Amino acid sequence: MNAHLYLRASTKDQDALRAKASLEAFAADKNLALAGIYSENISGTKLNRPELLRLLNTAEKGEVLLVESVDRLSRLSQADWDTLKATIKAKGLRLVIADLPTSHMMVEDKGITGQIMEVINNMLLDLMATMARLDQVKRVERIKEGLKNKRLDDPEWKPVGKGKNTAMWDNVVRLMAKHPDMSADDVAKLAECGVATVYRIKREMKG
Repeated sequence: MNAHLYLRASTKDQDALRAKASLEAFAADKNLALAGIYSENISGTKLNRPELLRLLNTAEKGEVLLVESVDRLSRLSQADWDTLKATIKAKGLRLVIADLPTSHMMVEDKGITGQIMEVINNMLLDLMATMARLDQVKRVERIKEGLKNKRLDDPEWKPVGKGKNTAMWDNVVRLMAKHPDMSADDVAKLAECGVATVYRIKREMKG
């Protein structure tokens, strides 16, 4: 059986290929033949991802879509997650998540037992996708809270590289808080700044 590996990281500062070796080993252990490796640096909140779409267009019915973890595939809104699941199902692909053992049985057909496990697996997939989405929301909230606390501690404080453009930085933080599922690209467009600025604000607040 063929497997298509999907690798994703959120920013250029991260390595989308980090999990490549472990997924290749996983595929070998399950006797899966690698049909393609698709890697990209893009937000998991974005449904329109070039490499993911290329995988979905290329993979054939009955083949495996192999991902390291659910959050590498999705930090999507509920509506977009439903759309992605429907697309995978319509293509007839078997979604296997390396760190979700119940999904490993999707590699094989096991009659009624397999059908029961598929129901359980789908429930767990939805749960983990929801957790990944909530984690994204909390991350944006931490950024906003961090900015607030630093300003309370030091009214003169400005993030590195912020310069005099306080309004633009405040706008970026406000947009991320209001639209937690929005991609960095879209936040940058609405704030009329570079996407690198959005990532810089996120990094600054993590520190």
